[in-house]
Amino acid sequence: MKFGIVIFPGSTSDYDTQHVLKNVLKQTVVELWHKEPALPDFDNNDCILLTGGFWHHNLSPEELTRQSPIMTAIAEFAASGGYVWGIGDGFKVLCETGLLPGTLLENNHQRFVCKNVFLSPMTRRTAITSKVLDLEIPLKIPVAHASGRYDADAAILDELEENDQVLFKYCTETGAITAEANPNGSSRNIAGICNAGRNVFGIMPHPERASEEQLGNIDGRILFESIVETVQMTEAV
Repeated sequence: MKFGIVIFPGSTSDYDTQHVLKNVLKQTVVELWHKEPALPDFDNNDCILLTGGFWHHNLSPEELTRQSPIMTAIAEFAASGGYVWGIGDGFKVLCETGLLPGTLLENNHQRFVCKNVFLSPMTRRTAITSKVLDLEIPLKIPVAHASGRYDADAAILDELEENDQVLFKYCTETGAITAEANPNGSSRNIAGICNAGRNVFGIMPHPERASEEQLGNIDGRILFESIVETVQMTEAV
């Protein structure tokens, strides 16, 4: 498989993510400039990544699509079954453009939060979570955002839970899902979700910042390993 990392003016985690995929996991990575109108040579076993940053703030979904034609190509790619993964503000964009339900609002304490948080994996039924429940403890992965509070109406939240579309919830170090463990006030402690087709993922924490021994934390690496392993098994069938 290969990973396409979209480069926007103001994106801040694109090269971090590229480093982990290319140099740590030895995967093929393609840089995609946001003005490109198409995704050449990508198929449904590949993954497009929207990384963190402040590149889209104050843009409506319509303006974002107009200024960044690649968003239309990404929507078409997702509709065809290709993997699309938004991290941090990339998650926010997937919600704003309708690829994922709900929205990301300003943190309830109205402060930027940058720290390690603990995540309770809620499902292994997606490509990025297929391996996470092999661990016996919650994942420790950093967040860095001012608008990371996931919200949706009760009907959508109920549907996400019933359909096993919640990927992670914020929890304590021992795995308890509590209000105190929630760093931003997200509804039902939700830290990540997927679409009904289980090929579009959005998470607020940054696994690319917890994927190397030199950083003292490799909990985030398992998300990248999961999607690589899932695709390898699919291709082997």
